[in-house]
Amino acid sequence: MSRIEGARTFVQECVTEMERVTWPDRDQLRNATWVVIIFTIIVSLIIWIMDIFSRTVIVDFIIGIFT
Repeated sequence: MSRIEGARTFVQECVTEMERVTWPDRDQLRNATWVVIIFTIIVSLIIWIMDIFSRTVIVDFIIGIFT
């Protein structure tokens, strides 16, 4: 099998697999998008709170010991 035949076979198999894919409808896509947005906001808030807490601990407690 030559490289060109191998590439052609690969593309044909890709097309066949793409025809088997179950694509989400508009409502499923909208719901999944909202889930990702809300999850991103929640994780961002958690990281922000951890940053404030660690900054407070470092500045007030650790640096406060040496001043």
